[in-house]
Amino acid sequence: MLRKLRKKEKGFTLIELMIVIAIIGILAAIAIPQFTAYRQRGYNATMQSDLRNAATAEETVYNDSQTYSSSLSDLTSRGFNASPLVTVTPTGTTAGYTLAAVCSAGISTWTLTGPGGSFSHTP
Repeated sequence: MLRKLRKKEKGFTLIELMIVIAIIGILAAIAIPQFTAYRQRGYNATMQSDLRNAATAEETVYNDSQTYSSSLSDLTSRGFNASPLVTVTPTGTTAGYTLAAVCSAGISTWTLTGPGGSFSHTP
C-alpha cells in the first residue's frame, strides 16, 4: 500500500527549480536596464514639454512688457506650471531668454534658448 502512495507523489526536482531561477535572473538582468532607459526618456520628454510651455509664458511676458522675465513667478502668473519633480529656471533679458529644466529623478539637464527655441542637452 505504501508503494502505491509513493508513485503518486509529484513535484519539482532541485535541478528544475534552479533552471527556473536562472531563467528569471537572466530576464531580470535584461529588463531592469531597459526599464531604467524608458524612465529616463520619459523624464526627458517631461522636461522638454515643460520648457516649451515656459517658452510660451516667456513670449506672453514679452508681449506685455517688451522684455523677457527672469522670474518664475512671472511665468506662473501667465499659466505656466512645472510638472512634479521638474524645476525650471528662467533667465531673461530684452534680447532673449534661456530656460533650464532639471528633473530630480533624472540625470540630465535640458536648456531652451529663445526666441526661436533651440534645445540643448547636458547629460
